[in-house]
Amino acid sequence: MSKLFVIKPVPAPAPRERIIAAARSHFFTHGIRSVSMDDLAAELGMSKKTLYAHFETKTALLHAVILEKFEQLEAELDAVVAETAGDFVRGLHDLLRCIERHLAEIQPPFVRDIRREAPQMFDLVEKRRGIIFERCFTAVLTAGRKAGHIRKDLSIKLAIEILLGATNAIMNPTKAPALGLTPKTAYSAIISVFLEGVLTPNGRRAL
Repeated sequence: MSKLFVIKPVPAPAPRERIIAAARSHFFTHGIRSVSMDDLAAELGMSKKTLYAHFETKTALLHAVILEKFEQLEAELDAVVAETAGDFVRGLHDLLRCIERHLAEIQPPFVRDIRREAPQMFDLVEKRRGIIFERCFTAVLTAGRKAGHIRKDLSIKLAIEILLGATNAIMNPTKAPALGLTPKTAYSAIISVFLEGVLTPNGRRAL
């Protein structure tokens, strides 16, 4: 006698999740100024009352979008560090690919708008970026030093501060566009220059 398999329908996303997903797409691609709360409500097919019940302001919605982005990024990076513990080459490659994939979602209009429209959110981004860099790159660079791929005469903490300082300096509303760079290409260039400074000859050959 054949068994009957019942396929359960996938539940639809909750209204809050739908709102964050729509806002994330618009904000990161087109900037913050280009979409209003009314526009989002119309696109989602929900009343403005429902939208404002979840997020009273566009700033509150932006905050939720940024937090979700960082939570996803941190979870993925922590998984990379755990899975590649002790393997510098694989860990570095996977770490950089993960960061670049997330940066590809963010376009220049968002970088332009966030400091003008929501300076507190801009400060939050820089703070969370620093936390992520310190935790993840410390683990990977420490593994690289043990393998002889990272210079022993350079403090890992100092190296990460240099990397973070360069990233914060380039990825701002005026500098990256002036250099003709997107967040992803800017970061790739920074990493290339950074690795030239911290790798040993063996490290360069390994990569």
